Order: sequence, then structure tokens, then C-alpha cells
Amino acid sequence: MNKRLPIKLLLIISSVFFAFVNSSNNKATPINNISSDSLVTISISAVGDLMCHSIESNYARVSADSFNFNPFFDSIKEFIKKPDFAFGNLETVTAGKSVGLSGYPLFNSPDEFISAIKYAGFKLISTANNHAFDQGEMGVLRTIRELKKNHLCYNGTFISQADRDSIRIFDIKGIKLAFLAYTYGINGNRIPSGKSYLINIIDTNLISQDIAKARMENADVIILHFHFGIEYKRMPVEYQKKIVEASIRDGADIIIGGHPHVIEPVDYFKTTNPNFDTGFVAYSLGNFISNQRWRYSDAGVILTLNITKNFSTNTVHISKVKFLSTWVFKGKTSSGEQYIILPSQLAFSHNVPKYLTKQDLFKMSQAFQDTKRILCKFTNKISPEIISGF
Repeated sequence: MNKRLPIKLLLIISSVFFAFVNSSNNKATPINNISSDSLVTISISAVGDLMCHSIESNYARVSADSFNFNPFFDSIKEFIKKPDFAFGNLETVTAGKSVGLSGYPLFNSPDEFISAIKYAGFKLISTANNHAFDQGEMGVLRTIRELKKNHLCYNGTFISQADRDSIRIFDIKGIKLAFLAYTYGINGNRIPSGKSYLINIIDTNLISQDIAKARMENADVIILHFHFGIEYKRMPVEYQKKIVEASIRDGADIIIGGHPHVIEPVDYFKTTNPNFDTGFVAYSLGNFISNQRWRYSDAGVILTLNITKNFSTNTVHISKVKFLSTWVFKGKTSSGEQYIILPSQLAFSHNVPKYLTKQDLFKMSQAFQDTKRILCKFTNKISPEIISGF
């Protein structure tokens, strides 16, 4: 996996400006007409796990039956909304208040958590993870209904076999992106007999078939999201590497991982796609929002890939890779007790919010340095650059 390829990976922890195009359909819908001899570049962003522990719900509570999670994302949503497309992993379910709201180990979050994810600017949500069946089949199906109600696309759990077999392909400025999502398991919960379609469990044969189908549907880029690995381990384990290697052989172009709740390294690889030479893997993007307050788990990253297509040669390549290091604040502000996702570079800014303590700034700075060091673990093609944007 540790192949050195002649392509530059740029680590930018900054206020980055992106072009925004609204594309949220599960099937390909052309955005506009593209000249066949032109170069077109789009930007897609991914984040780590979106978790909702009980205390997060308590902080977001407005009244007995009302919650507002929007402030969690207020300081970071510009970085989610500006790319052409953004996705993340929803590591909870919304089975409804009637069955009782709960956090770890059997999650059931307020519906408002999903509406806040929409508010933040996400387009696609992966729902294949080990907590997807915390509230059984009902929780799976109701979560999908809530995502659809908020005009969010979903991937990884499904309502029927036909839904599972429908490859999620998004046409953005003429570049077709296929998204596939799988999880290592569901915490020992049982999938109802005859309903294996409800969730994608990692199976190399299934993954191979899905990749082949995505290619048959003329996807330019095939992106896989895997929920796998060992929690809190900052390096990928052999299982992750084997699944990634098998997926690359079968035709994956970009692979994004989650589940360890900490950031793991990134790397390039040689694809089997003749039109997409150099692929990219991020083994884990850490936590985007959670109540895991210790070092490494209180940090995450927004990964942004610029993808360029040459319409005259029908070739596609990753033209830029950018990272924004993030850190989760929990504490008292002028608006009361809050969780707030912050760019961790804010620790070096002259415009530091008054609610941040010296200890907060130390942890943010630590998260920034940790992120930079971990991401560079596999490849020496990362050139760190800090640009002040705050």
C-alpha cells in the first residue's frame, strides 16, 4: 500500500473557498452542459463520524421535546457548504421519541440531529456502521425516512432489495461519482431473516459486484466508505489493509474509512481504472462530532478532494487534496452550555473566541499538530502549509 507516486498532496489547514453546486439526487442528473474538449474540476468533502451521545442531546435541548443541534455546526458549516458535495457517517439512529431517546451503547437520537446535519450542508449520509441496528429494523427504516424528509441522500442501509441494488451515482458538472458504503458488523445484533438488503456488511464478493455494476453504469470515479478498524488505534490494522487492497484490485478509486474514532493515515495507490491512474485512501477521518473528550478522539478532519476530468481524453485525476483539522469544544459560552466544532487552527489566531480557555487552546493546538503528524505517516508527498484565514 505504501507506494510513492508522482503526485503532490497538499495539506492545507485553512479557510478555503470552494465552488458550490447543488447536487443531491441518488441517480445521475446532469448539472449543466460541458464542452467535450474542456477540463472540469469539482470538489468533494468528507468528514468522520457524526455521533450523538446523550449529553450532546442534553446540551441541545430547548424544551422537554425540542432540540436544536444547529449551533454545533455554526463555526464549521462554511467548509461543508462550499464544496460541490459533502458526505459523512451518521453513527446513530432516529427511531423516534416514543421508544425513548438514548446514547451509548444503544443509540436513539432526536430527529433534530438529522435536520442539523442538513443545515450544516451535507448532501449524502453513510448509514452503514456498527450502531445502525441499535433499535432494530424499525430504527433502520425510520432513520432513512428522516434523512429523506430532510432531503439528504443515504447509503449503506436500505428499505428494499431494489433500493440496495440501486447504485448511488451523482453527476456533478458532468463528472459521475459512484458511492458505496459497508460496515464490518452491527455489534452482534441480528439482521431479520430474508432481509440482508437492510445493510451492507463488508463482503469482498458483494463489494466486487457493486464496483462492477457502478463501472457498468459509467461512473468516472468509484468512492467507497468503510466502517472498519479498531477503536482508538491510530494506525490501520491488517484487516483494514486487506479490505482496502481487495477493493483496489476490484476497481475502487477513492476509499474513505471510519469507526476508530481517531484519525489514521492517508496514502495514494495505483488503481486498476485505466482512466483514473492514482487513487487515494484515508483509513479514518476521526470524529467530527461526539462526546469523546480525550486526546485524538476530540479531533477530526474535513478532507476535500479536487477531481479534474479531461473530457477530450475521458481521463480523471485527483488534482488537489486538502485537509482542515477540527476540534470539538464543549463548555460554557455566552449562549449557555454548548458543543461547537471548530477549525483547530483557530488556536493560532488573533481572533480567538472569548469562551475558549488556555486549556482549550492547548488542546486545539495539540489536535492540529497530531493531525498533521498522523496524516503524514504513510506518505512523504504531503507538504504542510498553514494559511491564516481567521
